[in-house]
Amino acid sequence: MNFAKEMMEGVDSAHDFLHVMRVYNLCLLIAQDYPNVDLDVLITAALLHDVARAKEKEGFDHAVLSAEIAEKFLRKLGYSEEKIEKVKHCILSHRFRGEIKPKTIEAKILSDADKLDALGAIGVARAFMLAGKLNQKIYSDTPLTRYVKENIVNGKVRDLSKHSPNLEFEIKLKKIPSRLYTEKAKQIAEERHKFMVEFFERLKMEIKGEK
Repeated sequence: MNFAKEMMEGVDSAHDFLHVMRVYNLCLLIAQDYPNVDLDVLITAALLHDVARAKEKEGFDHAVLSAEIAEKFLRKLGYSEEKIEKVKHCILSHRFRGEIKPKTIEAKILSDADKLDALGAIGVARAFMLAGKLNQKIYSDTPLTRYVKENIVNGKVRDLSKHSPNLEFEIKLKKIPSRLYTEKAKQIAEERHKFMVEFFERLKMEIKGEK
């Protein structure tokens, strides 16, 4: 745990070690429904899944870098090669936009837990924290179809200054529930998604002075 915390110093508040601990706790919650889960693999992967965040640069996948760092760290601790490979798979497959899909139950749980942290009240908080960092508007009334045509290229935002939390919800976050693997995560996502829908509807009314 201390290793992961040290590796993530300087990472923005949306992806810092507190994010790791939220994901860790969600992993434990979801794992309660799966008695055959290897908790050693799951917990280790949860704590190490973002250790390369501080080193991530454009063009580099933090999941790949985190898996490489985890491999070296766990080998020094004497983990078996089999367990190291299982942890690496969890880390490599946890990203929303990642090409590698989770195959094991441990990897599916980590992937779900990481996505859940982008939903609900914490999801709203993270979205606005990043919006402030990038000097984005609180709310954008640009029609979604026009925005996607003008500012989304290969699934990525071209000009982040034109982005906003409500557009992030429409383009990415509202799709998360359909991308989850475990029933427990889907149940949690349903409630969190509902909260975000209500929040952004209320925000739109307040922006227009209707509330």
